[in-house]
Amino acid sequence: MQEDPSRSSTYTVPCEDYVHVVEFSPYDCGSAASLLAYGGNQYVVVGTCRFKEEDVEVEGVEFNTLRAFVHGVRVDALAWSPETRLDKIPQIIRFCTAAGDRKLRLFTSDLQNRHEVKEMEGHTSYINHVVFEPTEGKQMASVSDDHTCRVWDLEGNETVSLRLWSPGVSVCWHPEEVFKLMVAEKKGTIRFYDLVTQQAILSLDCGQMPLMSADWCLTNTIKVGAVVGSDWVIWDITRSSYPQEKRPAHLDKARLFRWSRANENLFSTTGCPGKINSQLLVHHLGHPQPVMIGSSSVGAGLSWHRNLPLCVVGGDRKLSFWMTEM
Repeated sequence: MQEDPSRSSTYTVPCEDYVHVVEFSPYDCGSAASLLAYGGNQYVVVGTCRFKEEDVEVEGVEFNTLRAFVHGVRVDALAWSPETRLDKIPQIIRFCTAAGDRKLRLFTSDLQNRHEVKEMEGHTSYINHVVFEPTEGKQMASVSDDHTCRVWDLEGNETVSLRLWSPGVSVCWHPEEVFKLMVAEKKGTIRFYDLVTQQAILSLDCGQMPLMSADWCLTNTIKVGAVVGSDWVIWDITRSSYPQEKRPAHLDKARLFRWSRANENLFSTTGCPGKINSQLLVHHLGHPQPVMIGSSSVGAGLSWHRNLPLCVVGGDRKLSFWMTEM
């Protein structure tokens, strides 16, 4: 009998609500702890995390809730702003959400008395992903089933609308070149846009569909990865518009693809939430098989820690964290 390599999570944190999305902040917030936000049916909870691997005095994981923000509708996507800082007076927490009512909401708080929510309307169908411009955080981009990618300013004005050929599933901003945007479409195409000319400057082709999720490797921007059907695919964008590597990952459809922020050869994928469990796989480009297989009861969302080889998946009233042994 073959040994089952899947394992339960390294750490768990209980939550009061079902978790639909979870995001570590990818930015330095001026604190030794990491910022993490998760969204449920009614709320967004923002807190800080410390792990045993960072601080020997921590037993496993230490999660401190900073604030629960009333959201009113289910949270479908969430993005952190690079302007979020915990080492300034006043502190600033800023993030954007997408919800089932086709609206984006920009939250800004000093965790004391100032709490602002700005609603942005324009999308005519489900919003799949939202991201901040990573250098200054003065713009956001969102993609939707309405076949558009839209760019917004902090006042809620729509500044760019890119017409897509199929539903937009993922959007990523270049870490330094603020005019470059990557947009992934469900039909299997990924295009890179110049926001000045609003023209596509490069495109990649999966050769199959549906493309469910794509990510730009921000530590090495020639690498792009995605899940399409039940496979993961990876491109070297300097070499070909077709994938360099492709492997079957999940028995059923794959759902999310995320590059590690700590190691450019490490990435994770999740399967679509199953009847009992969702599968989390962590892959290393040098290994033919997944280096870690996790199982989470109906998981949702996927995010990597800023420095550690650790990822988080949301679930039914809990967050599950997996540490990858490198």
